[in-house]
Amino acid sequence: MNGEGEDRQGRLRPFLSFTHLTMAAIYWSAVAIFIAVLSALFAALFVNVVLRYAFNEGIAWAYEIPSILFPWAVASAIVIAAVLGRNIQIALLAGLLPPGARRLVGVCVYAATVAICAVVVWTSMPTLKAAQFMRLAETGIPQIWGMSSLVYAFVAVALVSAIDAMRLMAGDDYLKDGLDRSLS
Repeated sequence: MNGEGEDRQGRLRPFLSFTHLTMAAIYWSAVAIFIAVLSALFAALFVNVVLRYAFNEGIAWAYEIPSILFPWAVASAIVIAAVLGRNIQIALLAGLLPPGARRLVGVCVYAATVAICAVVVWTSMPTLKAAQFMRLAETGIPQIWGMSSLVYAFVAVALVSAIDAMRLMAGDDYLKDGLDRSLS
C-alpha cells in the first residue's frame, strides 16, 4: 500500500539525505576539534609537569595554551550536544501537546535559537575585532584564536537548529523521541 505519507517521504529523501550528511559533517568537525584540543592541552600540560619535576623549570607558554584551547573544547562540546539533541530542554509543554502543535512549537523554538545565535555572533563582532590586537603575554598569540570559538559554536548551533526546523516542517518524524533524549 502506497499512502500519501510514503509518497511524501519518498519525495523528501534527497533533502533528508542532505540534512543527515550536513549534520554528520558538523558533528565530526566538532569531534575532531574536541579530540585535537584535549590532546594538545594534555600534551602541553604533561610536558610542563615533567619538566617541572625533572628540571625544576617548566615552560611558561604552557599556562597560556588553555586560554586559547579551552574555549574550543567548550564550543565543540556544545555543538556535539546540539547535533545529538542532548542539550538541556524543558519539555513539559511539548509533552502535553498533540503531535501537530508539538511540531509547531519545535519549529518556533528552533527559529528562536537561530535568531539568538545570529544576534550573539553579530553583537560579538566588536569584541572579536578587539581580540585581534590583544596578545597573550608569553607567546604573543592573538586572543582572536580563542575568541573565534564563539563564532564556530553559535554558527554551528544555528545551522543545526535551522536543519532541525526544516526537517520538522518537512514532516520528518526524527524528533518523535526527542523528549526522551533531552537531559531535562
